[in-house]
Amino acid sequence: MSQPSQAPPQANPRRWLALVFIGLAQLMIVLDITIVNIALPSAQKDLGISDGDRQWVITAYTLAFGSLLLLGGRIADYTGRKRTFLIGLLGFAGASALGGAASGFETLLAARALQGAFAALLAPSALSLLAVNFTEPRERAKAFGIFGAIAAGGGAIGLVVGGLLTEYLDWRWCLYVNVPIAVVAAISWSVLPTDTRAEGRARFDIPGVVLAVCGLVAVVYGCSEAESEGWDSRLVTGLLILGAVLLIAFVMVERSVARPLLPPRVVGDRTRGSAYLAVGLSVVGMFAMFLFLTYYMQLVKGYSALLTGVAFLPMTGAVLIGAGGVASRLIPKVPPRLLVAPGLLIAATGVALLVPLDVDSSYAAGVLPAELLVGFGMGLVMAPSMNYATHGVGAGDAGVASATVNTAQQIGGSIGTAMLNTIATSATSDYMASHARQMTPQTAKATAKAGLVEGFSHAFVVSSSILVGAAVVVALLMNTPRPVREPGAKGAAPLPAHMG
Repeated sequence: MSQPSQAPPQANPRRWLALVFIGLAQLMIVLDITIVNIALPSAQKDLGISDGDRQWVITAYTLAFGSLLLLGGRIADYTGRKRTFLIGLLGFAGASALGGAASGFETLLAARALQGAFAALLAPSALSLLAVNFTEPRERAKAFGIFGAIAAGGGAIGLVVGGLLTEYLDWRWCLYVNVPIAVVAAISWSVLPTDTRAEGRARFDIPGVVLAVCGLVAVVYGCSEAESEGWDSRLVTGLLILGAVLLIAFVMVERSVARPLLPPRVVGDRTRGSAYLAVGLSVVGMFAMFLFLTYYMQLVKGYSALLTGVAFLPMTGAVLIGAGGVASRLIPKVPPRLLVAPGLLIAATGVALLVPLDVDSSYAAGVLPAELLVGFGMGLVMAPSMNYATHGVGAGDAGVASATVNTAQQIGGSIGTAMLNTIATSATSDYMASHARQMTPQTAKATAKAGLVEGFSHAFVVSSSILVGAAVVVALLMNTPRPVREPGAKGAAPLPAHMG
């Protein structure tokens, strides 16, 4: 038996180099979420996309990505995580190149949907490769600390990169940039271990696939339409009800089939279930920060896209400290809820600091402290949550367990963005209506800015409350004890060594 400080006997000797390439692939996925948002205004003007159609550039990606993740995770389990990782990488690069070369809206839309489909293969295979390459507790904690930092902070980097590329090159480079990243990450083929697959013949749960994909599409599409149509519209209500019915049917089917797409044992574990919940709810705070602070800095304070991205960099630094500096050291030593619950509370405090924000607030006093707290809190949340998302799963379920945490992130982000945007828009409309009589042509611009900030404040209140509620739920549900030091003991190495 190996000593506690040593890697398991069958550990991949080049696992740390593999982490570099896996992290690079994850960074590419996270970058794409925000970098395209920065490029969208320029792309809309260049390709003649209408205001009504522009949202589909974002929605096409999120629909494909969010709805196909569970299937992508199961494909990785059945066909091999290494193979799926490489296919996802190359497909994502090809789709990005197609989008960058798009001459019209339809081509760009198809490219974005393809990006989402290949990301649904890439994201769960990347996380499951990390899980099976790092099984020794201390090494695993460091690896997931780095991965969690990328997952939580990569979006801010995307804002900077997107601003630079759009301002000094062209919006198309916000898509082309994925090609060299994917090519470099593809070198991982030589350092990743030989594929292991789930035992038995690959048999996909077709009814489960259809119900899960259709149900998730309905939910994600319904949430995206809520921003423009309103939550009480027939379209949105119908989509959300349809999605709920299909997902309930999916759960019932998964309980009865021999080889389910998402085995109940994966989500039934309290630790894994709490990790999925923590990730899904924590992104509400992250999306509130990115969405409304981006609007605040550009529309209210007059920052350029590039300056806005730079203004988010302290948040990325705080994420790195929280995930890579603090969480990675404590994951092997403390129960996970002692990191996740306080992390959620710290993030909630940071979002709460934005509630009194007004038009004249300075960046240093009004925005920076909140960024630092939210970033640090998210680092504490994401590193252990990503770690325990695959806690105790068998070799054949690592891909679908990884896909589940990514699905939670996508669904949480979609619902959170739509809900908070609706709250903010409604509060802004109420503010403008109540000040309509006092408004003059000279004060119209200032009143409009004040109305925007009023809406943001209401959204920040709700976002902070959600994070506090998530902290309470995680503290009660995540009952995993402090990890033990022995490699073979329960909790020390959540995945058995032979999985690598």
